[in-house]
Amino acid sequence: MTVGFDGVSVEFGDITALSDVTFSAPAGRVTAVVGGDGSGKTTLLRTLVGLVPVSSGQVRAPAAAEVGYLPAGAGSWKDLTVQENVDFVGYSYGLSGSALTLRADELLERAGLIEARQRLARQLSGGMRTKLGYVLAMLHQPSLLVLDEPSTGVDPVSRVELWRLISETAASGATVVMSTTYMDEAERTSQVLLLSSGAALLFGAPDELISAMPGTVSRVTGPVEPDHAWRRGPAFHQWWPDGNTVAGEQVEPDLADVSIVAELSGLRASGVAQ
Repeated sequence: MTVGFDGVSVEFGDITALSDVTFSAPAGRVTAVVGGDGSGKTTLLRTLVGLVPVSSGQVRAPAAAEVGYLPAGAGSWKDLTVQENVDFVGYSYGLSGSALTLRADELLERAGLIEARQRLARQLSGGMRTKLGYVLAMLHQPSLLVLDEPSTGVDPVSRVELWRLISETAASGATVVMSTTYMDEAERTSQVLLLSSGAALLFGAPDELISAMPGTVSRVTGPVEPDHAWRRGPAFHQWWPDGNTVAGEQVEPDLADVSIVAELSGLRASGVAQ
């Protein structure tokens, strides 16, 4: 089964959280979901794992027993030790005895938590708690792993370690769908889904989305056309829709630039079904 959505819409009363979203997430790959606050990222992930019902369309996902989910936040019980968290989640998935011990030891070792198994989750650093949540989501070897902004607020070292775990999970054959606020992370994934106000603006491989961006981008000290400019570090990036760079030094756009251009232009990519 290829995981994904076929024309999915989700409504909460008069509010449309997702609007006719279509995407596919193949096994063995990492699919990133990006977008600003209120774009629908969390709703999409919660719908994918069956926590939010659809108003229309179809969700393609394995049975709940084959899904691992790490919600935004730590994803563990702070008043339980690392080992107690593992035992509780393991038992809930029907794991026990040597099978649970071997699987837990393997994941805790990979996550760098083997020496912290008797510590309360509340005593772990933010990065360690996130990695514990990842371990809990992976205990039962799910075929689909869904992660809601797992690296937000995580220190740089733990972020690297978390990405190693995510990459290893995809390499093992699982489907990984994750939301992220970091465009540099999204560029490392196989494909990216950009949401805006619940609608899919872009969907495809990062390099393809960058190559398909219309116009050019230049670095300027101040906005030349304010409606088409945004701050990047100490300078600004200016978008020239017709490709005629009038001012500044032309730069190669990255995924952050592409996402802003998509928002400005209402761009639709060929990978998104309309």
